[in-house]
Amino acid sequence: MALVPTTTPTINNGPLIAEVDMGSDSNAPTVRATVVQASTIFYDTPATLDKAERLLAEAAGYGSQLVVFPEAFIGGYPRGSNFGIIIGIRTAKGPEVDRLAAMAGKYKVHLVMGVIERDGYTLYCTVLFFDSQGHYLGKHRKLMPTGMERAMWGFGDGSTIPVFETPLGKIGAAICWENRMPLLRTAMYAKGVEIYCAPTADAREVWQASMTHIALEGGCFVLSANQFCRRKDYPPPPEYVFAGTEEDLTPDSVVCAGGSVIISPLGNVLAGPNYEGEALISADLDLGEIARAKFDFDVVGHYSRPEVLSLSVKDHPTNPVTFASTSTKS
Repeated sequence: MALVPTTTPTINNGPLIAEVDMGSDSNAPTVRATVVQASTIFYDTPATLDKAERLLAEAAGYGSQLVVFPEAFIGGYPRGSNFGIIIGIRTAKGPEVDRLAAMAGKYKVHLVMGVIERDGYTLYCTVLFFDSQGHYLGKHRKLMPTGMERAMWGFGDGSTIPVFETPLGKIGAAICWENRMPLLRTAMYAKGVEIYCAPTADAREVWQASMTHIALEGGCFVLSANQFCRRKDYPPPPEYVFAGTEEDLTPDSVVCAGGSVIISPLGNVLAGPNYEGEALISADLDLGEIARAKFDFDVVGHYSRPEVLSLSVKDHPTNPVTFASTSTKS
């Protein structure tokens, strides 16, 4: 993108304001992306993996290069639960992770998948990343579980706030309400995130305002994927009870209305939001738009004041026990 002319003409011995090309980068690639809006098959991880593969195959058939699934798609989001149940049963890296990697490689897509991860005896709300060659890239653990989620899920730390460099661009993710944490977002912007994935469980219309704000603030594409669920998608009572509302629900009652959406760095809605049912919501991402957005506003570049406001991120694992071993030679 040309920013200044090759010569500097003057008027009255003063420089002209440089003519600036505010357009997008014509050499930047276009990425076809899909957010999946669908329900988990509760208490049945193998069946949910089968469903995920069907949806992934369908998205790949549309030419999608990047597919983003909702929060806790594998393992199930405990919506309305009284938490008297067991949900997460898997540990990354395990056989389910291997299958997800194989699916990404089979359909030649980059995959961002929301799961419930078990590490030892602690559950985490996690996003797993895979490339189109079938390689597991890494994970992000939700830093701050919301409300009663804290009764079940552990807290992530600064060691799992990745932004992965891929042929499609720099991809990262934040989960549900941690997207409202400005310091977390700033850390991701500093890592250069270009495709910002936001798996969520929030189907309220106000969520759209948050997603638009992040796209404008970060100068990035925002891909938010949520589940669409009816009461009949969950096990019947007493196996699963929606605390406080169960008696008002019918099998067809919508308990999560979706709202999955794709937004450009300039704040334009490219696809969605969808509140109608299960769907694949796709858009072509012109990565050249990022240059235009960043020229106007770069929150960790020319529109920052680090001498006044700065952020320090502790990006090492925070283990509860550290062993300090000392070896001595005899």
